Amino acid sequence: MATATQKITLSSSRDIPFNKLMLSQSNVRRVKAGVSVEELAESIARRGLIQSLHVRPVVDAEGKETGMFEVPAGGRRYRALELLVKQKRLNKTASVPCIVSEAGGNILIDEVSLAENIERAPLHPLDQFRAFRAMRGKGMSEEEIAAAFFVDVKVVKQRLRLAAVSPALLDIYAEDGMTLEQLMAFTVSEDHARQEQVWAAIKDGWQKEPYTIRRMLTETAVRAPDKRAVFVGIEAYEAAGGIVLRDLFQSDEGGWLQDPALLDRLVAEKLKLVADEIAGEGWKWVEVAVSFPYGHQHGLRALASTTVDLTEEERATREALRDEYDRIEAEYGEADELPDEIDQRLGEIEQALDAFDQRLTIYDPADIAIAGAFVSVDANGSLSVDRGYVRPEDERPVEHDGADASEAGGHADQSDGPAGQRAVITIGGQSAEPEEDEDDGVKPLPERLVIELTAHRTLALRNAVAEHPDVAMTMLLHKLVSDTFRRTAPTGCLEASVRHIFFSAQSEELKDSAPAREVAERHERWGDHVPADDQALWDWLTDLDDTSRLDLLAHCISFGVNALFERPNPYGGTGVSQHGLDVRLAQADRLQHATGLDMVAAGWKPTVGNYLGRVTKARILEAVREGAGERAVKLIDHMKKGDMATEAERLLADTGWLPEPLRLVDPDDVSSGDVEADDLPEFLAGDSEDEGPADEEGEAQHMVAAE
Repeated sequence: MATATQKITLSSSRDIPFNKLMLSQSNVRRVKAGVSVEELAESIARRGLIQSLHVRPVVDAEGKETGMFEVPAGGRRYRALELLVKQKRLNKTASVPCIVSEAGGNILIDEVSLAENIERAPLHPLDQFRAFRAMRGKGMSEEEIAAAFFVDVKVVKQRLRLAAVSPALLDIYAEDGMTLEQLMAFTVSEDHARQEQVWAAIKDGWQKEPYTIRRMLTETAVRAPDKRAVFVGIEAYEAAGGIVLRDLFQSDEGGWLQDPALLDRLVAEKLKLVADEIAGEGWKWVEVAVSFPYGHQHGLRALASTTVDLTEEERATREALRDEYDRIEAEYGEADELPDEIDQRLGEIEQALDAFDQRLTIYDPADIAIAGAFVSVDANGSLSVDRGYVRPEDERPVEHDGADASEAGGHADQSDGPAGQRAVITIGGQSAEPEEDEDDGVKPLPERLVIELTAHRTLALRNAVAEHPDVAMTMLLHKLVSDTFRRTAPTGCLEASVRHIFFSAQSEELKDSAPAREVAERHERWGDHVPADDQALWDWLTDLDDTSRLDLLAHCISFGVNALFERPNPYGGTGVSQHGLDVRLAQADRLQHATGLDMVAAGWKPTVGNYLGRVTKARILEAVREGAGERAVKLIDHMKKGDMATEAERLLADTGWLPEPLRLVDPDDVSSGDVEADDLPEFLAGDSEDEGPADEEGEAQHMVAAE
């Protein structure tokens, strides 16, 4: 015979005046958590009491109901109602919906309180994101949503951005297939297809960190601190239709500009406007580029100019600004951090003082007719205009017997002068490297890359020689003795005539490197004292003390240092022979030992631009293996080349790893200068099987160093 199932009887509900309720001492909640009572009171005032209180009649000693009810479950709601009563926003006799359990039931009142709290299922974050989106779609503003839930507007923006991620990825997050931090990283892009593509690429890999997701989603974008973006301005970029994506969850330094082509066009247009304005001054030519390489002024004569004198009013203004700057520095000199308004004011003063220091200079109109200017963007994103350079082919013929330049060669009238000539404006483009061969074999380094790397080394060697007068003296004496007693000796790495060697190939970062700055600053310091007259120069040199003479000698000799790799000319004539190149590199190694030059200390570190993005995947892995170990190799060996190079840059950042052309050769392997081809380092040595096809100029590759 079947047993009848006992039916459950639910507790009845009724409205009870608030003044008949009292908080039970059996309520298990003691620690404050979650939404505050004040915020809950505001929510009740806005939406009403969404959830009833659970109450039980209070009985006397004889078990009779007293008419009062204790609240074991819903204590926070009770306190919120109590607060509204105290604020006179709710009548103390207002009816409160309650669920009433039996006074003498078998269930402990403590059990009711505990069950009411622990059986509550928390809302999944994704449900909150979608709820905010639904309210936004029904007309509520972000500010109204924030006010309704007592949160900051930024929180609402973040939740709405999370809800805008690809629905496919939201479903994965809902099933705990990705973390909230990973989902946040996907918000830096609005392209759902790209989001899904990135997740597909990393979901089964080693690297699924949020920073990897952000990097992959923004790899084709331009960071806001980029000098091009600073030069154009974010507002102008957005006004032209450009999109800037920002990370709402962590500092993004202004976000990412999504349209590099538009940004480059705006930069070119702005530079062209400046070039047109400068051309109106009468210059023969104006050369424009986002940036110029180190030594781009080599071989050009700089015109002498006169700085426009300040007026009395301008002098007074400058002195007042200097006094204000000194006063602020003295007042806040001990402060750990400057107030925002003070920091802003100091910046304004510095900018105004710089304007005084860089005021207009005046050139001779006749000189302007044969000279030109360079227009570019400096590292800080400011406009850089460098006027007054004469090319050799534009120099006027030397006058003879009182004849003017026009009679001597007719070149003085090659233009109509500042008023009549129109400057030739050239806008330089960035050269694109040929696509890298994806063959995983370890090939010899590309010739251009070797030249660029040895340019870094040459510049650092120049700086090191100038700082070691004893080495410079030995180097010069070595050269002179070789020329005197060994007449057939090759040139080596010192051009004794101090012929400034121009770098035919170099990376963009070379001109901003520490050695470049130090060489330029040292040259400027000496240049301020060197007389222009030949006899005056002799007298000045005669009067110098021995220490200064050695320092000046070292500085001058340093400009003749040539540790550059270049393709030998096997047929003689111009260029360097194979033997001459061998001697040059061997002597450069010896010089590096003598000066103690460390290329890591000189500031060189591998980046995508200067090495890792220019070599094969096998070379990248070899570099990471040598610098960071086999474990680091396993983190990137599955990646595509572009991603591999970027991650390798991060892994090698602080390892001190150097490519072969920059490494210090063991001094035991450096002979007196007679080097055989078999002794060359691996990056230059190789057999005929490694010789590559024609290079980008179409010439045959005779050097094994070129791919």
